[in-house]
Amino acid sequence: MTHPIDAWHAVVTSRDMARLEALLADDVVFHSPVVHTPQRGKAITTLYLAGAMQVLNTPHFRYEREIVGERDALLEFVTEIDGLTINGVDLIRWNEAGQIIDFKVMVRPLKAVNAVHQKMGEMLQRLAPAGKS
Repeated sequence: MTHPIDAWHAVVTSRDMARLEALLADDVVFHSPVVHTPQRGKAITTLYLAGAMQVLNTPHFRYEREIVGERDALLEFVTEIDGLTINGVDLIRWNEAGQIIDFKVMVRPLKAVNAVHQKMGEMLQRLAPAGKS
C-alpha cells in the first residue's frame, strides 16, 4: 500500500481528482481556513480540495517541511497568489486503510487568508454543481 502522504503528493502533482476521491474516506472532515464550521463528507471535501489545488497550487507552490507520524502528518507549504507570499500548513490524519479522515488547512498572514477567501469563493462558484452554490 502506498503511504497516504506519498499518495497525497501524487494527487497534488497530478491534480487527478479520481485519485483524490480514492484517497478520501467517505466520512472525511475538512477544516477550511476561511469557513467557520467543519465540512463533512467526501463530496464537499473533494470540492474544497479541488478548488484549493486550483487556487493555491501555482507554479510557486512547494512543501517546505513535513512531520509525519503513524497516522497523521503536518505539511508546511509556501505559495504565491498575485504577488502575495502565502505560508500555510496541511494537517492530515488517515485511517488504518490509508484513507484521509481529517484534513485541516491553516494559512497566514491575514492578507493571505483574505486573498484565499476571495479566490476560493470565486473558484467554488465555478465548481459547484448548478443550483448548489
